Amino acid sequence: MNSRNTLPAFILLVATLSLLASACGRSAESKNKQAAAAANATPEVVQVSTAAAITRELPRYTEATGSLAADAQTDVAPNVSGRVVAVGVDLGSYVQRGAVLVRLDDADARLRLTQLQAQAAQAQSAVRQAEARIGLRPNQAFDVTRVAEVGAARVALELAEKQLRRFERLIESGDVSRASYDQQRAQRDQLQQQYEGALSAARQNYAGIATARAAANAAEAQVAQARKAISDVVVYAPISGYVADRPADLGEYVTPASKVATIVRTNPLRLRIDIPEQLIRSISPGQGVSVVTSAYADRAFAGRIARISPNVTAASRTLTVEAQVENGEGLLKPGQFATVRISQPSGAPAVLIPARAVRTEQDVSRVFVVKDGRVEERVVQIGQSEGELVEVKNGIGTDELVATSNVEQLKDGAAVRQ
Repeated sequence: MNSRNTLPAFILLVATLSLLASACGRSAESKNKQAAAAANATPEVVQVSTAAAITRELPRYTEATGSLAADAQTDVAPNVSGRVVAVGVDLGSYVQRGAVLVRLDDADARLRLTQLQAQAAQAQSAVRQAEARIGLRPNQAFDVTRVAEVGAARVALELAEKQLRRFERLIESGDVSRASYDQQRAQRDQLQQQYEGALSAARQNYAGIATARAAANAAEAQVAQARKAISDVVVYAPISGYVADRPADLGEYVTPASKVATIVRTNPLRLRIDIPEQLIRSISPGQGVSVVTSAYADRAFAGRIARISPNVTAASRTLTVEAQVENGEGLLKPGQFATVRISQPSGAPAVLIPARAVRTEQDVSRVFVVKDGRVEERVVQIGQSEGELVEVKNGIGTDELVATSNVEQLKDGAAVRQ
């Protein structure tokens, strides 16, 4: 029984092993054929164009970034309070210096001017009355001896003096009595006091004129202020420029603390940048700059170094420099981010290749040099750009041929055809 079951199983095992051996033989034969085909295959040739590296005197510059700012900016407020009755500008309007921004209601200011003019007229009348009291004509210099009361008292005093001197001579000869002499002397003394009183009164009256004139001048000053208040209801532009903000609206009540408009002057613009400490010696006033913004990436705007800070910032070890950028077309706007290149006084020789010859991946730049039908991959450091060319700081020599097309298909040692 056991002998009959074992024989068929043995035969099945032998058949299975034979099939496995046959399959392994065919797999090995297939792999060998594929390897032979790969060994006999012709390497792929990449079609490329080439250009020779050149050496050229390259203008040098310092590059920095900053934000554009207006050359001047002013918040305009009225000098007086009032309600806005007219608005002459709007956001974005261009205004010349002296243009009307807003106008306020001047009714109250005109009423006050009328009242103050009446008070000034009364003050002038008081001056004229005080002058007439002492006989002083307008614009006449004061002379106390010309006052009528003073003149009359002086004449009476002089007459009494003469009479007293006459009595002095007569009393010596005995022609008049001592009593008559004493009476004449007393009269002279009384007239002396009257004269001095007239002088004092005249001077007091003149002092009253001075007080009246001061009051009249004060009244005239108030009238001038009232006239100015009427002119101040019109708010003018202090500078020429564009209206960046205009918060005042018709009917709004504004005060000297209220802003009615903001005006910015946008030509030229200012650009403040920070220069590293080691480059300080290469920066000087009047130096040319070239400014590029993302809005006009294909255009450079000319400018110059206008102002240099006297101090280096201790925290960052940088020097603050302010450039002045021409903006006659009004294309640039305050607040825009900009890249500025500051030209250096002298250039230096540099190796240049076409920018399209450089393949950059993960901040690593590679160039493929063509030699004897194959390419040699070189990692290079890129410098500044010059049109369609780019500076190569290392790895490439003058006159070496570099691939300028299909560089994404190349690898070190690849066969190429020009």
